[in-house]
Amino acid sequence: MRNLNTEELEAATFRRLLNHLSNRTDVQNLDLMNLAGFCRNCLSRWYSEEAEKKGFQIDKDQAKELIYGMPYEKWKSNFQVERNRDEIEKVMNQNKK
Repeated sequence: MRNLNTEELEAATFRRLLNHLSNRTDVQNLDLMNLAGFCRNCLSRWYSEEAEKKGFQIDKDQAKELIYGMPYEKWKSNFQVERNRDEIEKVMNQNKK
């Protein structure tokens, strides 16, 4: 499998994931965390961390803009649904395991 240029396939798959998430703004980060144990913010953090390992500096806001396809604050104001504190804490505690 490594002969098939896995990095190119992984990059294409990652772009498809980002495109899918961009088209599914109805899926909230908390829902992703609850069901999959990660969200768009996790992806942006991982992106920034991997860039740093390779010697690139991509700050938190730049990484979020790459993952969200727009500035994070704009995405939040356009698409994020207000959730109650108990619901947020429950999901966050589940993912600490």
